Amino acid sequence: MFRDELRTLWAEPRAPGAPARVPGDWLLLAAGLTATALEASFREQVTWRPVSTVLTVGLCLLVLWRRTHPLAMVVLAFGGGVLLTLIDVLTGHTAPIGLRAGIIVLFLVHALTRWGSGREIVLGSVVILASFAVSSIVEGGPAGDIIGGLSFLAFPAALGGFVRLRTTSRRRELEQMRARERESIARELHDTVAHHVSAIVVRAQAGRVLAGLDPSTADETLAGVEEEGARTLEAMRAMVKALRTAETDAELKPLPGTADLKRLARDRPGDAAGGIPIDLRLDGPAENLPQAVDTAVYRIVQESVTNATRHATGATLVEVRVTVEPDRVRIAVRDDGAIGGHRPRRSGFDLTDDGIVGSGRSADGSSSRGGQRRGGFGLAGDGLAGDGLAGGLVSTGRSAHGATGGDGPRRHGFGLVGLEERAALLGGVLRAGPCRDGGWVVEAELPLSGVKESSPEGNKGSVHPRAHR
Repeated sequence: MFRDELRTLWAEPRAPGAPARVPGDWLLLAAGLTATALEASFREQVTWRPVSTVLTVGLCLLVLWRRTHPLAMVVLAFGGGVLLTLIDVLTGHTAPIGLRAGIIVLFLVHALTRWGSGREIVLGSVVILASFAVSSIVEGGPAGDIIGGLSFLAFPAALGGFVRLRTTSRRRELEQMRARERESIARELHDTVAHHVSAIVVRAQAGRVLAGLDPSTADETLAGVEEEGARTLEAMRAMVKALRTAETDAELKPLPGTADLKRLARDRPGDAAGGIPIDLRLDGPAENLPQAVDTAVYRIVQESVTNATRHATGATLVEVRVTVEPDRVRIAVRDDGAIGGHRPRRSGFDLTDDGIVGSGRSADGSSSRGGQRRGGFGLAGDGLAGDGLAGGLVSTGRSAHGATGGDGPRRHGFGLVGLEERAALLGGVLRAGPCRDGGWVVEAELPLSGVKESSPEGNKGSVHPRAHR
């Protein structure tokens, strides 16, 4: 069994998304160099002071490449440690070569298990343990000190592995959620296509009856249309049957759309237990929206209102604004629930004409800066602004997944992440996060001119990453 586990670990690829540099790397390097300079200047009894200083500076520089080349950095650091230990034995030094600031190598151990491949983790662990074993044998000491040193060295490795496992688990959950969302979209598209194909079959049947001018030609043509339409319908039914799971039953009712938003608001009265009044406003002609966009608008509003109803502490109103323009639909849902345990002030909001304010791109791919604020918060320019998400997302309060912060219960979900995926598949964008003056806002843009030719990953919005709403 151990051999199988080792084989699995050996085949493990590198963790995706490893950044080459982050601002914290330069702060870490500066701290390491400062500690090296101070120790080299003021510490007494340093073996080969110039050599020890240069070697420690080299260790500090290795942290800059610890994510992109984790095994190489570990080999350089700990392989060099073995070489220095052997030099100490040959020269008879009572104190080892190097400075205490070399403890910065613990960041290399963490990076090995966090970002390295399985093969790199195994080989790097062998080098680290070999270096520790050589050092323990040469320097000696009580068994307790050796065990303590090994535990101290193993802690960053265990921490890196834990973070990696947690991130991998979260990514797999998101992938499963996106797969379920795509399955839902496929079922909805099937219903739409099936409706049109059924109409073709009905018209073909009527054409066979009414074809009187040239019965031979018309009858043959219409019979072919009927046959092909029936085959297409059967193929679509077979596809959806394969997509549906055993727990998923077909819903024999029309798909919801913007016409059902008033019913959605009416079914959640404010005087009901736990209910929050909903202020709904629809602007623009919403009768002839494409089926996929029409359904997406309803789903975004439904999930956002449900999120607010369940998790907006102390909320007194949920404002829903849907604006239909010639080339796009804009949705904004905001509640005035408390963030961080306080009751925020309320303010209304309007939709301006230029897209979403803050950072990112509008649904049509254009990018601009600024935007004029109107009312409480608005969709203007190219990100979220005003009392909404000005210049980015505020990192306090409730999560986009519906978990409550503070001392309340914490629950993780993927509702808004699924909506972000749905918007991206339609060529649009969705963003969610806390407002600067309190409350929570979900804003989205969906184009009416068709899905853009880009992958969902390249057109994503910004669902607030904080773990708790």
